[in-house]
Amino acid sequence: MIDVLFEPNPRLKNKALFIASALLHIEDKRIKISIINATDRQQTLSKGTKLGIATQISATIGVTMPLNDVQERIPKGKAYIKLIPKGKEANITSRLESRNMQMIRSHEEQHQCRECKQYFDTGNELFKHLRIKCYSEEIREQINKLTEHIDDDKQREQILKILWKYGKLFDISEPSKIDITLKNAIDTGTHRPTHTPPYRKSNKDQETLRKETDKLMGSGIIEHSTSPWSSPVVLVKKKDGTKRFCVDYRRLNQITTKDAFPLPRIDDIYDQLTKATHFTKFDFKSGYFQVPLDKADRPKTAFSTRDGHFQFKVLPQGLTNGPPTFQRIVNQILGPNRWKHVLAYIDDIIIYSKNFSEHIRHIEEVCSLLHETNFKLNVDKCEIARTEILFLGHVVKAGTIKPDPDNIRGLTETREPTSAEEAFRFVKAAEYYRKFIPKFSIIAAPLHKYSPSTLNQRKMNKSKFVLSDDARTSFHDLKKILTTDLILDLPDDTLQFKIQSDASVDGIGAVLLQTTHDGDRPLAYMSKKLTRTQTNWSTIEQECYAIVQAIDKWDKYLRGHEFILETDHEPL
Repeated sequence: MIDVLFEPNPRLKNKALFIASALLHIEDKRIKISIINATDRQQTLSKGTKLGIATQISATIGVTMPLNDVQERIPKGKAYIKLIPKGKEANITSRLESRNMQMIRSHEEQHQCRECKQYFDTGNELFKHLRIKCYSEEIREQINKLTEHIDDDKQREQILKILWKYGKLFDISEPSKIDITLKNAIDTGTHRPTHTPPYRKSNKDQETLRKETDKLMGSGIIEHSTSPWSSPVVLVKKKDGTKRFCVDYRRLNQITTKDAFPLPRIDDIYDQLTKATHFTKFDFKSGYFQVPLDKADRPKTAFSTRDGHFQFKVLPQGLTNGPPTFQRIVNQILGPNRWKHVLAYIDDIIIYSKNFSEHIRHIEEVCSLLHETNFKLNVDKCEIARTEILFLGHVVKAGTIKPDPDNIRGLTETREPTSAEEAFRFVKAAEYYRKFIPKFSIIAAPLHKYSPSTLNQRKMNKSKFVLSDDARTSFHDLKKILTTDLILDLPDDTLQFKIQSDASVDGIGAVLLQTTHDGDRPLAYMSKKLTRTQTNWSTIEQECYAIVQAIDKWDKYLRGHEFILETDHEPL
């Protein structure tokens, strides 16, 4: 087996076809290459299409795909190239030319600075040049910041080489757009344009709007418009007291055909991280604003201020099809790597690997794919080669998961509710972590009566708010539980699963465990308060109900596996 460095033909991007720059392996004189088709239509590679250049040490061979090999060698969605072994070029030149394969002996293209176009003999010389000359001081600081936590000098150098190579991912000195344009992102059918006049605002807010529109115009994000469509602008106050510019697209969203492209389930993402020990997290810099919008859709994004009528040139926040559209783009870019060593939830990407050597390769693959499409990353929210990482509100480490400590701290520091709204807001926030808390439904039940939809709460709204004794106990019990070490294992299909269930007059509960060399480890808790009718059931019926509910909830893990069921009810 021989290792080669493959660099794709940049002209393929013009067809929205993307191939990653990567270290590949030669087997039987062939290399397998994945091509991403970022369009929604089938594309054909014509005879003589040059896929890229493969380099073995100092010899570089340009390769093309012969037409007569297409049918027998290229399965759907894949492309194969044939590589000439080093040292045998002269012996087979005539045969190559007869099969329409082009040889390129210059290896300099592999080590060309993308900024100044200067050539270098080795990758190390190129990286040194980038560090000293072509990357700005800001980019150098950002790259060093991402790796300062790595104590092992050798590992740090390996990571730095990748980041220097794809340093433009972190260059946010000016706005950037990816090489993919959205089509039909806002399908309104035959509906007439919607028009909502601008909301009235104070002089101070009007000045804020003017500054924001000037900033967006200068960044190439919006343009002047003559569109019949118009949505109002709102200013949303942020935690730091400043205000965020938003467009209220509710009327437009009501008449837009919904994109059914699915977002991944968050628990499915966590389940993939069970055996990973190294993690990297990428966050796009204003991800939506990096996605160009088709000219036909731009008028529908129009909004008005007292200073004029404008429309977006890129994907704006607030559109009903924004999340699925962005998810589709990222999925297409990551391609077959998804669910193997990289996953994305809208604009958050996580790379996960079983060891550091794998992680190096996985990081380079993803960086190459993002670089080819011209995406930019937000370095302040990126983390590289971590053994513990915060992702989507949870901390993952070596097969375990726990809530974000900052979110938990916000709940434990909550003052005792002085209104029904505060009481219900607290219990709904705590509910996000119910899988970490045994018998959550039973403990939290007294606080649920403050739900705005309940009959009791509608009656309470007519009188002065008083926090009941049982609700006060529930509030403080939950706060106390949240201060404990809420940690669960991630499920491992190779281990034995076990369910322990129980029922009482208050409700049912269960825990899903897996048996490890350290004993039984909890994976998740479930609980449910019994209805008035269910409290009249016999004990055996309630216990059986707990078992059925537990098996149904964790069917994903149990189906196809033998598992142990434990109950303390003797008749069962």
